Amino acid sequence: MPLVWITGASGAGKSTVCSLLKSKGELAVDADWEGFNQWVDRVSGQVVADPPDPVPQGWLDRFGWRISRARVESFVAEAGERDAFLCGCVENEAEVWDLFDVVVCLVIDDATMRERLRTRTSNSFGKHPEELAAALSHNVHMEATYRGLGAVIVDGTRSLEEVADAVLAATRARRTRRPSRPARRRPTPPS
Repeated sequence: MPLVWITGASGAGKSTVCSLLKSKGELAVDADWEGFNQWVDRVSGQVVADPPDPVPQGWLDRFGWRISRARVESFVAEAGERDAFLCGCVENEAEVWDLFDVVVCLVIDDATMRERLRTRTSNSFGKHPEELAAALSHNVHMEATYRGLGAVIVDGTRSLEEVADAVLAATRARRTRRPSRPARRRPTPPS
């Protein structure tokens, strides 16, 4: 079974694609909303149970959105022999990269990001100017970074149904190839 990491910048469509995969009967989990990811104080290592919304100026410099390796390992065990999809974007993904068989990066242009963040109703991240600036900053090198790491690049500006189909096709095509381990950690805002 391949374990697939679906990532991309804020507004790229990860949560919607996750929902579409679930509707197709796939084992898909939104790591941002289903207990895999959490805000962590980069100085103390403490988990932030109730982050401010919107975040105040400078908050994103000190706190990072991180994934739990133990939770991903548990998900691998739960999945058994089924294809499994974990969707999210975290700054410490290098710590779990080795657990994935396929990495898919959804890429969007800045105009699409701005519009999706402005109009989305699922969460408020990206509506505040500091959050939007962080998301746009992260988006600058998204495609080049992930392409260099051997990830499958999917155009997230297409209809999200087409994006979900592209993710499934990439999973079938790359079942046996593992991506290279990222060379460095990247600060990443949540989506």
